[in-house]
Amino acid sequence: MTQPRYTPLVASLPASVPFVGPETQERARGRAFVARLGANENGFGPSPRAIATMQAAAAECWMYGDPENHDLRAALAAHHGTRMHNIVVGEGIDGLLGNLVRMLIGPGDSVVTSDGAYPTFNFHVAGFGGVLHKVPYAGEHEDPWALIAAAAGTGAKLLYIANPDNPMGSHHAGQRIAQMVEAMPQGCLLALDEAYIDLAPPGTAAHIDPDDPRVIRLRTFSKGYGMAGARVGYAIGAPALIAAFDKIRNHFGMGRISQAGALAALADQDWLAHVQAQVAASREVLAHVARANGLLPLPSATNFVTIDCGGDGAHARRILAALTEADIFVRMPFVAPHDRCIRVSCGPEPDMAAFAAALPHALAAAAG
Repeated sequence: MTQPRYTPLVASLPASVPFVGPETQERARGRAFVARLGANENGFGPSPRAIATMQAAAAECWMYGDPENHDLRAALAAHHGTRMHNIVVGEGIDGLLGNLVRMLIGPGDSVVTSDGAYPTFNFHVAGFGGVLHKVPYAGEHEDPWALIAAAAGTGAKLLYIANPDNPMGSHHAGQRIAQMVEAMPQGCLLALDEAYIDLAPPGTAAHIDPDDPRVIRLRTFSKGYGMAGARVGYAIGAPALIAAFDKIRNHFGMGRISQAGALAALADQDWLAHVQAQVAASREVLAHVARANGLLPLPSATNFVTIDCGGDGAHARRILAALTEADIFVRMPFVAPHDRCIRVSCGPEPDMAAFAAALPHALAAAAG
C-alpha cells in the first residue's frame, strides 16, 4: 500500500504536543474543570468594545480577511510610534515564531535558548532541523549574558529570550535587554518574546529602535487584551526582516473577525488599564493563598504566579495531579529545578476561591 513519503527530518521526529489542552484533559476525565488556571489566558476577558465589534464582523465572515492586515498594522504602527513596514501580523506569537524559524534556520543551524523556557519555540527549531543549545537559568531568571556567550560560541543564527519570562514570571529591566541587543554577536538575531509586556512593571519594555536589524520583538493580543482564542500576534522589526515574512507567511491566515477585534481592543486602552489592575489584585490573592499554605510565591511580572512548592519535581507533580482531580486546571514548569513549582494563572474571584479551597487538600494528598 502506498504511504506518504515524508522528508527524512519529519520521519525522524516524534509526534508530540508541547501543551496538553484543558479540553483534552476534560475529555479524558469525563468532566469539566471548575477553574481554568493553567494556560495563562486572561479570564477577565477582552474589551466589551472588541466583543461587540467581533459580533458585528461575524456577519462579514463570508469574506476573507485583508491579506495585508493594513488597518491593524497602521493602528499598531501609530500605537508604537513607528511605521507600517516595521510591523507584521500573524496567527499569534507561535505562528510568527514558526515563520521566523523557517526563514532563518535550516538543518544543522545553531539556535540558543534557555533550558526550560517556552517550549513551542523549540518545537519550531526541531521541525526545521536546527540544533538547540540550551543555557541554564540564573536562579529564576533567564541569563542574558550566558545566552550571548552561547550564541557567540556556537555561531548561532537565532537567540530566543522572553521578557517577562514564562514559566517563572520573572523579568529583566528594559535597560538590560537593550544592553543585550548591543552585545549580540555578528549574524545572530535576537527573538525577543514580549507576550506579557502589557502586564509588566513600568520600565520592563526596552527602548529599541524599530529599524535595528539585530532584534525582532514579538507581541500578542492573547494576554493583556484577553483575545487568546482569536490568535492575533504581531512583530516589530527592521523593514527588510519584516518584508521577508511576506515570502512565506500565510497571507490569509488572519480571519476578518480577529482583525476587527484586535483593532477595537487596541483602541480601548481604558479596558487594558482595567485588566492590568485586576491582574495585579489577582496576583496578590494567589500570593496570599500560597503563603497561607506554607508555599513561596515567586515575584511575577505576568498574569500568573509561579509557586515554589518546597520539594522536587515529583512532589510538585503530585500536587498538580491532586488539583486536577479537584477540577482545578493548572500547569508547572517542565525542567528541573523549576519543576519544583506549579504555575497558576490569575483570574476572577470565583476561580481564585476554587483554587484556595482545593490547594490544602491537594497538599495533603501529595504529602500522604
